[in-house]
Amino acid sequence: MPNIDDFTLKDMVGFSAALRRMGSGAASMEVVADTIVHYLYENLVDNKTHEKDCVLVRLFKTHPYGELDEDLQEFARNVMKMSPESPAMKCMVLLASAGTLPEWHLRKQSRGHKAIPLPSEHFVEAFPMVRQLIQQMGLEVNTVLRPDPAVVMDMAQRTFNVFLIPEATGSKYVPAQDDFVIPYGVRSVLGFGGILPSGNLFVIILFSKVPVPRQTADMFKSLALSVKVAILPFDGKTIFT
Repeated sequence: MPNIDDFTLKDMVGFSAALRRMGSGAASMEVVADTIVHYLYENLVDNKTHEKDCVLVRLFKTHPYGELDEDLQEFARNVMKMSPESPAMKCMVLLASAGTLPEWHLRKQSRGHKAIPLPSEHFVEAFPMVRQLIQQMGLEVNTVLRPDPAVVMDMAQRTFNVFLIPEATGSKYVPAQDDFVIPYGVRSVLGFGGILPSGNLFVIILFSKVPVPRQTADMFKSLALSVKVAILPFDGKTIFT
């Protein structure tokens, strides 16, 4: 069980192999996502103290508003304070979660991130972490909001950059400083993911209690591909359990 701040090539190979297998026999993308986030949460561990390196691990995926259940649609409407203009509007949906508190293991108990609506570039400005995540991964915000079918296949072949906030305390990109970052000792935020053939973005976000150096973060690019292999069979098919 490796430390996240001392992640080696050997660790990366082992994690990649494990993640690739997680789609086998699963009934939905949500089931695979749940297995993935719990694997990362349980296996990124401080070798000296045996404490979990991460406070919280989450997997998000963009999804059309019109294909969400009523609970998620209502959540998105409440965030927007209005109904979307189109059922095709993308939402950043929390697909799986694992963390320090019992309620952080259930996506449906998230109070603020079950379904983040993405109606426009201007609206995304209200979610600085989402905007920074998209940009650091080498994407344009409009590409995520309205993927062009003509370029989706090309995008899906690429491995995008990782998302890293080396110092979370005081960062304008990490909200909830007083009730999450500081009390739970979040030091760095690391994200990695990519684009699926459907044009939807998937990303795993790790909220780490130890500082994550850039060279370590870069190793997680390979894990993004492994996660994609695991969830790919469900893209455009059975997403939710």
